[in-house]
This record gives sequence, C-alpha cells and structure tokens, in this order.
Amino acid sequence: MSSQPPIHAVTGAFGYSGKYIAQRLLARGCAVRTLTNSPQRGNAFGEAITAYPFNFDRPDKLVEALRGVSVLYNTYWVRFNHRQFSHAQAVTNTLILFDVARRAGVERIVHVSITNPSAAPHLEYFAGKAELEQALIASGTSYAILRPAVLFGKEDVLINNIAWTLRRLPVFGVFGDGSYRIQPIYVDDLAELAVAQGAGRENVIVNAIGPETFTFRELVTTIGGIIGHERPVLSFPPRLAYWATRVVGLFVGDVFLTWEEVQGLMAGTLAVDAPPAGTTALTAWARQHADTLGRHYSSELARREDRRTAYRSN
Repeated sequence: MSSQPPIHAVTGAFGYSGKYIAQRLLARGCAVRTLTNSPQRGNAFGEAITAYPFNFDRPDKLVEALRGVSVLYNTYWVRFNHRQFSHAQAVTNTLILFDVARRAGVERIVHVSITNPSAAPHLEYFAGKAELEQALIASGTSYAILRPAVLFGKEDVLINNIAWTLRRLPVFGVFGDGSYRIQPIYVDDLAELAVAQGAGRENVIVNAIGPETFTFRELVTTIGGIIGHERPVLSFPPRLAYWATRVVGLFVGDVFLTWEEVQGLMAGTLAVDAPPAGTTALTAWARQHADTLGRHYSSELARREDRRTAYRSN
C-alpha cells in the first residue's frame, strides 16, 4: 500500500513566485494547496491544486486549510501602501499566518523576505520584513528565510518595466549617480531554492541573489543594449527623478515606483556580499526574451484589482 504524498501549501500559487514554487512541488509528486486572495484567478494547474481563501479574519478557517500540511511556503506581501492594502496590514496578516501554521502542526515554514531587511528601519517595507523574520525565528517552528533582492521572469514587474520605458522614452533617468548595486535572481531559481529548503529542517537564512551584480546604471544600460533600445542614461536629483516616475504612473494608471523604493535602492539594500544562490544570469535570460521583454507594461495595481485574469507573461 503506497503512502500518501506529503502535503505542501504555497501562498499565491496563482500569482508570480508562488506559481513557480507550486510547479516544482507538483513535479516532485507533492500534494499542493494554495492560500490566495484570488481563488477564481485563471491558472494552469486546474484541479492539481486545491485553493483556500486567506481568511485572515477567521483564523480557525486558516488552521483547517493548513491541517496536514508539512511545509508552508510564504510569498505573501504587498509592494506599497494603497487604499486597498498596506504594509501594516500585511505584517498583521503574516503574523496570523505564522500562528495558524503553528496551531495546524505545520512542520516548517519557508518564508520569502528581502535582502538587508534591517538596513533601513526608517522604511516601512524593510521594517516590516525585519519584524516578520524575528517573529518567525521566535515562533518555534522550523524555518528557512530566503532573502531575494529583485526577481526577474516572464511575469515580473521591475525589469520588464525598465525595458518598457527604454522602448518608449528617448532618455532614461536614474536617481543620483546610479552607482547603487542590485542582484536580481531568476524566479524559478528562487523556487528551486525554496523547495530544496522545504526538504530540510535546519533553521537557515539564505541570501537569495543571482549570479550577476549590476549598478543600477549598468542594469539599465545592459537591458537597453539587449533589447536594441540603448538610451542616454542621465543622472537626476532623486526627488526630481521620482516625480518623473509619478507622471509615468499617472499615464499607465499604476504606481510605477514609490519614494520608499527609491530610498531603499539608493541605500544599497538590494545587494549583499554573499555567494550567489541562483545560477540563471539576467543577461542570458533577457537575450532569450529580447523580442518580448518590455513590449507590454506590467501593472501591479491591475493585478490586484483584477482577481480573475491570469498574470500575463511579458
């Protein structure tokens, strides 16, 4: 008599990074559940994944959704404050999630954080990530904390929208001198790392960075060259460049970038001195997708307002 496959739960399996984690788990023969705000969102999994609503306001329901789960992969977060969501609420909800996972008997939590979460305590994004790391460490549940800087892949926002801007504007402005570093990791490399960490029980914190390090100026120049839209990259006072992104945001009906993201980027929070955890080079991936990268704008708000349409590949 064959034993039942282990049950793993992934937050946001119908979204971006959670989708890649779920794909890898299914390929390993695991039973997969997802916790999601978008149970009706189109997806490629069909009946292979059972979807449960987050139910943060009904923790007992969340406990039942996680009952029998061995590993929880948490990608839940929000990029910025908005009238529909906030960092503070995301922190509160994640603390609820950690607690119900403990109550449900989940053996291990693989949690996606951010590089240098304590480096910018004055920034709500990083302060929230740091608070959640400490809460998970203190929870008594076995954990792996993954700290990516920026993700890239077919459904990504930042890298795609840099390319989108380069395709449409005659110049590209950077905040200050653009010398601050960034270490993007391929989303499926992050998923591979997450699933590998789900198999262990040792408490670990991993800097989940890719094999290439760029200054922000180099990143923009490199993407422009790969997609055939090299532009002059000009230095602007950070506030002025930020207000330019606000204008672009008004044009596309989205939050193109936040001032907090600008501050975090310029503070060097998206780079660490550590060996790479991913193997896929952004330059190689971008060359493979040069014809489509940046053809369409990726809207963060559109994804959150439309809970039915599957994420579009860039």
